[in-house]
Amino acid sequence: MVLVKRFPVLSFIMKSEIPLLLKHRKRFLSLPCSPSSFMMRTVNSYPFYPHSMKRINRLTTSANLNSLPPLHQTSGGKVSRKAKKKEHMELPESLLKFKLDMCSRHGKLVEALQLYDEARENGVPLSQYHYNVMLYLCSSAGSGSLGQGDSENDDNLKELGMRRGFEIFQQMAIDNVVPNEATFTNAARLATAREDPEMAFDLVKKMKNFGIPPRLRSYGPALFGFCKKGNADKAYEVDEHMVDCGVSAEESELSALLKVSMDAKKADKVYELLHRIRATVRQVSESSAQIVEDWFKSDFVASVGLESWDVNKIKEGVVKGGGGWHGQGWLGSGNWRIRRTQMDKKGVCQSCGEKLVCIDIDPKETKNFASSLTKLAREKEAKAGFAKFQAWLQKHGPFDAVVDGANAGLVKQHRFNFFQVNFIMNKLREMSPSKRYPLLILHKRRVHGKPDKDPKNQKLLEMWEKSGALYPTPLGSDDDWYWLYAAVHCNCLLVTNDEMRDHLFQLLGSSFFPRWKEKHQVRISVSKHGIQLHMPPPYSIVIQESENGSWHVPTVTGDDLETPRQWLCATRSKNVSNSLSDLF
Repeated sequence: MVLVKRFPVLSFIMKSEIPLLLKHRKRFLSLPCSPSSFMMRTVNSYPFYPHSMKRINRLTTSANLNSLPPLHQTSGGKVSRKAKKKEHMELPESLLKFKLDMCSRHGKLVEALQLYDEARENGVPLSQYHYNVMLYLCSSAGSGSLGQGDSENDDNLKELGMRRGFEIFQQMAIDNVVPNEATFTNAARLATAREDPEMAFDLVKKMKNFGIPPRLRSYGPALFGFCKKGNADKAYEVDEHMVDCGVSAEESELSALLKVSMDAKKADKVYELLHRIRATVRQVSESSAQIVEDWFKSDFVASVGLESWDVNKIKEGVVKGGGGWHGQGWLGSGNWRIRRTQMDKKGVCQSCGEKLVCIDIDPKETKNFASSLTKLAREKEAKAGFAKFQAWLQKHGPFDAVVDGANAGLVKQHRFNFFQVNFIMNKLREMSPSKRYPLLILHKRRVHGKPDKDPKNQKLLEMWEKSGALYPTPLGSDDDWYWLYAAVHCNCLLVTNDEMRDHLFQLLGSSFFPRWKEKHQVRISVSKHGIQLHMPPPYSIVIQESENGSWHVPTVTGDDLETPRQWLCATRSKNVSNSLSDLF
């Protein structure tokens, strides 16, 4: 009870004899066999090797702690750090943690359950971490992700995981072990494995009520569970809860909502979700593209849309949205023609002949993005080194282009190629309105390292340095921060094949970044025909809704560098003639 007062979150589990579990007890405790017989049936279904567990006798009682060898001591009589670490690692709970981690890594639920049961029998103290590993294994088994390739064994594992998972969740509350987000998320996964997304959603709501911020993964079990059952209204309720908690849905969640809305024939919701995908995802995966294609091919959608509309209102919507969409609803009537197609270099659809637009970027967004990038870069990089670069750039800039030297010199090369970089530098110089070199960012080891002692390479480096076009980044620094900051600061082209998807760029956490990259990134291709620079496309690679109601949806299939990108083109036979402008 002391812990309940100290941690209010426990009260939701402990009050009224665990109301949440009791509310659903009939659904989760009604398997056809007893726990003992069920356990034995499942254990017998798997090859089990006791020696792999070692039966940790050291895991048993506190008496065993008395038999541990004496710790090594320093000359001053103090226990050494190494000895303390060794003592900690030999504690029963530490040994249990290690073995449960191994079970989790290899998906060994049965072995983990035996370790858990032994630990409880022998009085080993179990922490939040121990319980969360067990709940993760049980929920994974319940959802079928620990399958062993045999349908009978898989079914046994699912039943075992669900039954024991809820027992362990209940025991965690009885033992007054404080839960966290992972605890609730795994319990929600267990609920969905039992096809009860309602309970999964209850768990998420309890998280918010008791001060544990839900994450995107926390909502997945409830959201996907309701979508699977075709319960669109409850799925929307989960989505609204996510928005209230500041959790942003990603493509998989939006696609699930799109599918359940399509099946429920909620045309307005489909329209809304397509625009959310446009703003969040930009280019869709093949699975999402198939959902969109199925929508436009359905018989129902032919009857959805305005027979007439105000052209001026549509144009106002396009201007307000920055171009590429109007957001005024479905336009036109009749069947849709949906085709997989490509765009030419000017952005003209090869199916319908419509030209895509280049969507504007608000200058204020660029300024705010540059400020946030500067702050983050100074946090991640040595302040003195990055501040020195900022001062250098202020003196020598602005530039018309920035080159990611490490990337440019290694495209289709096994070793860094200075002459490939030189070709790119000269090409950009020719294209530059000021006819000056672009800024080349190279790590210091490339400039002063052993491979760069070649006289020809040194001559190139000296030429770039004298031209004020070379900046060597200091040792221990990450080049990415330097070339990205320089390109954003100068609002210029950025030459790199780096897709900028790794952890560093995820830190930016802005929907603005992919739009900026699309307008500024110059990519490089190297073939037997030579080196080519691919300038940013003259149109935006994002879902576009035209003023006459047509839709163009880009997919991730193709990259427009070596393979043409695949688009979905959806047009109506009657889409222009019905506008109000033709009625006067």
